Amino acid sequence: MSASRAMVAGLGSIGTRHARILTELGLAVTTVSRRGGGDHRSIGEALSRGQVDYVVIATETARHIDALRELAQAGFRGTVLVEKPLLARLEPLPNFPFAKLFVAYNLRFHPVMTALARRIEGRPAITVSAYVGQDIRNWRPGRDHRDTASSTVAAGGGVLRDLSHELDYLLWLFGPWQRVAALGGASGARDLEVDDHLALLVEMERARVVQVHLDYLDRPGLRRIRINLADETIEADLVGGNLIVNGTATPYTSERDTSYRAMHQAALSGDGPLCSLAEGVAAMDLIDASERALNSKSWVFA
Repeated sequence: MSASRAMVAGLGSIGTRHARILTELGLAVTTVSRRGGGDHRSIGEALSRGQVDYVVIATETARHIDALRELAQAGFRGTVLVEKPLLARLEPLPNFPFAKLFVAYNLRFHPVMTALARRIEGRPAITVSAYVGQDIRNWRPGRDHRDTASSTVAAGGGVLRDLSHELDYLLWLFGPWQRVAALGGASGARDLEVDDHLALLVEMERARVVQVHLDYLDRPGLRRIRINLADETIEADLVGGNLIVNGTATPYTSERDTSYRAMHQAALSGDGPLCSLAEGVAAMDLIDASERALNSKSWVFA
């Protein structure tokens, strides 16, 4: 790792985790929180107090673009990692002056996903089903889920954004997408204004039939992807830590911080399957198209 000093902007649950992991990796970490509790109240203030090599943006999704602009205006030119998704809404981006900019889709670094990517590399799929669900009330112990950024449209909440890992890894493995249809919405079961369940049907370049299920409801949580190739059925169980090929399971050890730690190490070294700025924009493009498909009740084409 070439970087030695890091800054984390945003000290919610994910920002706190990033700060802890970077400290464990041996970096000197300074934190920014506009609500207080951090070392500084603004990005500009933090940068004025000392050199920083690596910045993690972990603010509310709706504030990512403001944080990136503030970082650029303050003269930062190092490596930036932005929490997923890149934006709350698809919009044109300026040419940021950073050396590198990545989006924090850490599931690319989950050991089961790493094994899956190796297994299917260069092989087209016939069908793909991706399923993720977890009761949002259990996400942040001690906090009312209705008071979190996940619960409001203004903050960039909703399953399409919170659970966009699925869209990212599907684009990474099988994309680009070609058309999408959507069903779902806000059920009222969790007292939220945002969509708490969605089902997508997507056609992709290397998988003609892709089904995606996203929800804030499942008890217990579930995260799986099932793939039919011409001669294999592969299931990646990310919660259970198994890659199952034609019914035979191979376990992969992974604790909660494994994928985050590997992602940071890759960002710091510049080596690994990181989500690039262009790929982060592609995920936003699919999010935007999925919302248009849901609202129009019709196929949306790329």
